[in-house]
Amino acid sequence: MATPETGHHAPQQITPQNTGDYLEVMSKAIFQTGISWKVVENKWPGIRVAFHDFDHRKVASINEAELAELSADPRVIRNRRKIEAIVDNARQMLDLEEEHGSFKSYLRSHGDFEKCVADLRKRFKFLGEMGAFYFLYVVGEEVPSYEDWCRSRGREPMATG
Repeated sequence: MATPETGHHAPQQITPQNTGDYLEVMSKAIFQTGISWKVVENKWPGIRVAFHDFDHRKVASINEAELAELSADPRVIRNRRKIEAIVDNARQMLDLEEEHGSFKSYLRSHGDFEKCVADLRKRFKFLGEMGAFYFLYVVGEEVPSYEDWCRSRGREPMATG
């Protein structure tokens, strides 16, 4: 629930059913960087269609011509670097899925939240600390409380409701 003062709220968690679910959550984190969450939410139905409902295999196979089309598509937040990052991230997820048997197994291979965040940030484009925390929280991985996470980074937590 959003608080009247800030409009911020804890995102809804999901139980990912496939790698595409992970890609969708990560992509939302990427699009939300530097943009109003409300804008992203309003555009999300069109973004889902444009990105093949986040089928990671289809997104990973997007070619240069399709990148150009996506960058001009009014349903999408037309930031070419973010669109390219999502395609690259789908390819990375595909590789990790093959290497570890599943993307979930890759996430759990780190054994520690901080190690997982560091590896996510190294492997995936446009994923900062907050994006990685958001991603892991939404997909149901173990994360510290938001307040503890903020304090561990010298930040003041935003009000959530």
